[in-house]
Amino acid sequence: MAMDKTLVCKECGKEFVFNASEQEFYAEKGFQNEPGRCPACRAARKAQARNNNGERQMYPAVCSECGCQTEVPFRPREDKPVYCDACFAKKRGR
Repeated sequence: MAMDKTLVCKECGKEFVFNASEQEFYAEKGFQNEPGRCPACRAARKAQARNNNGERQMYPAVCSECGCQTEVPFRPREDKPVYCDACFAKKRGR
């Protein structure tokens, strides 16, 4: 059974608790790493990624699988593949 852990936020340097239920959630989702930021810094970073009307900033991209034009919520990099919704769903086995 998971035990609560005290971690240090890489953004603000404050300690925060990564509790057992959060650890179980991370394990369920298959996340390999513990959170690097405290809940407040995660929320601030998420809010910063959204524009003024609450929507995510989207970036144009070309799907690496089918070649169609798409938009993604992150800045595409040349060294990483980018997929449209349909191809991403196929890769995930949906």
